[in-house]
Amino acid sequence: MNDLIIKQAKLINGDRVDIIVNQGKISAIHPVTNSDLTAKKQINLNSQYFISAGWIDAHTHCYSSSPIYFDQPDLVGIAGGVTTIIDAGSVGADDIDHFYSLMKRTKTHVYSFLNIARTGIITQNELSDMNKIDDQSIYQAIKRYPDFIIGLKARMSKSVIGENGIQPLIRAKEIQKESGLPLMVHIGNSPPDLEEIADLLATGDIITHCFNGKPNRILDQNGYLKPVIQRALIRGVILDVGHGSESFSFSVAEQAMKIGVYPGMISSDIYHNNRVNGPVYSLATVMTKFLCLGFSPKYILDCVTIKAANILHLKGKGHLAVGCDADITIFDIKNEKIEFFDEEGQIRTGRQKFIPVAVIIAGEVIATKEGREYGINLPEI
Repeated sequence: MNDLIIKQAKLINGDRVDIIVNQGKISAIHPVTNSDLTAKKQINLNSQYFISAGWIDAHTHCYSSSPIYFDQPDLVGIAGGVTTIIDAGSVGADDIDHFYSLMKRTKTHVYSFLNIARTGIITQNELSDMNKIDDQSIYQAIKRYPDFIIGLKARMSKSVIGENGIQPLIRAKEIQKESGLPLMVHIGNSPPDLEEIADLLATGDIITHCFNGKPNRILDQNGYLKPVIQRALIRGVILDVGHGSESFSFSVAEQAMKIGVYPGMISSDIYHNNRVNGPVYSLATVMTKFLCLGFSPKYILDCVTIKAANILHLKGKGHLAVGCDADITIFDIKNEKIEFFDEEGQIRTGRQKFIPVAVIIAGEVIATKEGREYGINLPEI
């Protein structure tokens, strides 16, 4: 007998399907006309709710012991409809053992982009001392946790690098050659200038905070894409949203759309403070902002499922397909007027919002915070 059947689920393209789960994997997807399926556990969505591969948030800060950017993984993960989260540099080689031990206890799947500073972010200026970049400690950490550490993180903005200019990124690229892992680079206030940063990046590298409104942004004063970013995109560099507290501008995102520049990943840069007090709140909130900007629901979902899984090399994640992990997000798209603001205080009004209702991980159905607040019932038959 099957472990779990999810009946009458809506896909974003309008199809209705029944999904069978066995031993933590999707074993079959059938049209809803196939009515004789049985399982130990069944959930009937009655064609009311959408279903997708489990959402992936590619930029979070979820190391609970961090003194600055901290949170509980399951509060930024499954509580908000997200089945997989990547901590983007909170932790360096010094604390990776402790971080890994904590993550083994969570229901949300957690991975790490290891900070190139061995201390991680215990202060805001972790790359102001080049001695904190210890190649051997990074290589040893990756060797210990090859399935947990999926990339490297370098925060390249003035408050982080001190007087070191572009040198931390040069070191990061040298370390990357040895490790073979993707590199995520935070852009913020200069120095270093974006031109220096982007010209060092190669295929598979990630620029996060791509729609920030600071002078070091991806657009020039006339609203055109800077040539250095054009070259980077041609080489296969990825743009990641990394919304955060001060790294998202509506006007930059809108102008980027007008000239045909779209993110490869939509991520939140969530941690305790901006989850509780805003402006992030959840990955679903960030996704809803892109609905407000005119992005199609399918494009948004692809950025937090298929595209994120492919960019981050997460095997078995992000795809609602036979043989993939049964990480699933159940959600609604509700017609509701909602106002948003960005880092510059600009306000936009949306008419629809993503509401994550529940997640399924390893056959367990877990209601989200919003699902409970909206009084949504998922009856088990």
